[in-house]
Amino acid sequence: MYNLLNLGNTLYVEITHPVFLLCRLVLGALASFLAIMLWARTRDIAWLFVILAVIISYAEIVNSVLTVYDLGIKNVLPESYVFVVTILLSGLPVLFFIAAFLVMVVRKYRR
Repeated sequence: MYNLLNLGNTLYVEITHPVFLLCRLVLGALASFLAIMLWARTRDIAWLFVILAVIISYAEIVNSVLTVYDLGIKNVLPESYVFVVTILLSGLPVLFFIAAFLVMVVRKYRR
């Protein structure tokens, strides 16, 4: 259930335990549901960036769970796109969080 990944000089443990995966899916779904509910109520750009980060993060969770069971995007997309999509799914949430925090910082210091 636990795979060791050798990335450079460091060993990482990839957790593929079903309880862990189910917990990630359920909590991610709850966070995404609440983010979508908030999206309908807010027009604040900082909150919209946070909402987009949560939704894309859930897409990454779903993809990683499907990849554990060999059903991920590698079966749908050509091999050359899999790396790009994986990087985007893992990097975009962080970029959206950075954008949200930047908007809040600019707002705070502009006043």
